[in-house]
Amino acid sequence: MSENKKFTIRITEKRNGWAAEIIRQVTARRTAVSKREMGFESEELAQAWAEKELAGFIENQAKRNERKAETRKAKVTKED
Repeated sequence: MSENKKFTIRITEKRNGWAAEIIRQVTARRTAVSKREMGFESEELAQAWAEKELAGFIENQAKRNERKAETRKAKVTKED
């Protein structure tokens, strides 16, 4: 599982199968579902999907943060 504290995985059993969710820690007390997939036949399939998606999700978030940092840096140098 991921070492990331901001994102975690939750696997739950539903009526029509298993559901996998990527959960984001918004504040110390509040969480939000960032991505959800339902209808898996087994818990193992749901877990595998969630781990694969979480890795991609964190990678995309890191790239987004880098782009935002570059924009912020350009904005600061432009104002000076």
